[in-house]
Amino acid sequence: MQSLNRRHLIALVAALAAGSPGIASAQAKLKVAGIYTVPFEQQWAGRLHQALKAAEARGDIEYKASENVSNADYERVMREYATAGNTLIVGEAFAVEAAARKVAKDFPKVSFLMGSSGKPQAPNFSVFDNYIQEPAYLSGMIAGGMTKSNKIGMVGGFPIPEVNRLMNAFMAGAKEVNPKVEFSVSFINSWFDPPKAKEAAFAMIDKGADVMYAERFGVSDAAKEKGKLAIGNVINTQDKYPDTVVSSALWHFEPSADRAIKLAKESKFTAEDYGPYSMMKHKGSSLAPLGTFEKKIPVEVVAKMRAKEKAIGEGKFTVKVDDNQPKASFK
Repeated sequence: MQSLNRRHLIALVAALAAGSPGIASAQAKLKVAGIYTVPFEQQWAGRLHQALKAAEARGDIEYKASENVSNADYERVMREYATAGNTLIVGEAFAVEAAARKVAKDFPKVSFLMGSSGKPQAPNFSVFDNYIQEPAYLSGMIAGGMTKSNKIGMVGGFPIPEVNRLMNAFMAGAKEVNPKVEFSVSFINSWFDPPKAKEAAFAMIDKGADVMYAERFGVSDAAKEKGKLAIGNVINTQDKYPDTVVSSALWHFEPSADRAIKLAKESKFTAEDYGPYSMMKHKGSSLAPLGTFEKKIPVEVVAKMRAKEKAIGEGKFTVKVDDNQPKASFK
């Protein structure tokens, strides 16, 4: 009788555990690590961090992250997180491709989702990128309609495909609205050096640019100080620059992060290219609300831009992906 009661008690505890949301949630939580070579405030890494923090807030994952990890230290940090039992590791491999892929090979049961210019590596190394050329094209249309000098300055981090494609799309959008527009192009060879980006922007403004493409932090500060306009990239900073930032091409990492988390939880994570999940049809990117500039942009420019936005959404217009380094038309 005692044995039977004990069995019933064990069964009852098991049933309660299975039906308890708290216990079930704890069991279902995935351990995820983020590794970033720049601070959390930097826009690109910030989007990854924000998406994973949102998943943590929902109770889907346990999340730990390291910022400002040097390239020389990146492999060590990856190995530490993999050894510590993290099931999914997210970060950027752009400058550490060989090391990151080596770590993935050494930990075949860990899922890796890394920003990369390369291809997926079976069985567990997926790649992603911010394919936000569609809203970049739309923001270019706005810039082309807002410039009065017909000169636009563009300051980027590095002339790599991930940056080049956004700049080229922006330039194409500006030219559609304003064929007379010219561009000055500069790269600061850093992902986070606001003072250097600011100086590069000042130089372009001194040469006549009245709209700045702020691919890097620091450019909008220069535009604000000189009374010029700016177009943002990846995140919306108009709240900080209400009279300067007209609009921005936004990146939403949530579709990529949520997919990776779901597949890792189900033990179905494989090596694939997550790039398409950054596109507008997957809600991976969008044009920021015009906000304070809603009534300052010429009506005909907004109409053209909205028509193009609709065409992209309906699959009737495809923004060309051009990874070649953009060329300046004025210096």
